[in-house]
Amino acid sequence: MQITVGIITVSDRASAGDYADLGGPALKAAAEKRGWDVLCEAIVPDDKKRIQETIRSFSAQGCGLILATGGTGIAERDVTPEALREIMRVEIPGFGEVMRAESMKLTPNAILSRNLAAVIDDSLVIALPGKPSGAVECLGFVEGAIPHAVALAQRKPTSC
Repeated sequence: MQITVGIITVSDRASAGDYADLGGPALKAAAEKRGWDVLCEAIVPDDKKRIQETIRSFSAQGCGLILATGGTGIAERDVTPEALREIMRVEIPGFGEVMRAESMKLTPNAILSRNLAAVIDDSLVIALPGKPSGAVECLGFVEGAIPHAVALAQRKPTSC
């Protein structure tokens, strides 16, 4: 199954042009390495409404998988999990659990992460850390479940 991907970088500073987005390009390279088709990319501020609008737009354009990097920590402006939970059909707790458990083997600060996955409209949405290496590592921890989850989110037949 071909997976069509949208990538959203959630960052006040990157969206304002204060620094270059590194997370989005790192995730794009990781997605392309897996043979996935990156259809949409955006940089948005840490704003629930903008995150939600972008997710819904990417889903409407056919992105079965949407990867969001940033806004999953505990800083005051980190609102990505809240943005997803307000519009999700269902949360998939196992994704966040695995990402945190595996990341704990690399850094004790992983316990502060609020990574999660959810089905929103017709897409699997995964909220990943803002640090580029952490985002790519976490994607790797859950990639095995992604094709089946995307098929279910898009209401396509699955072999399982």
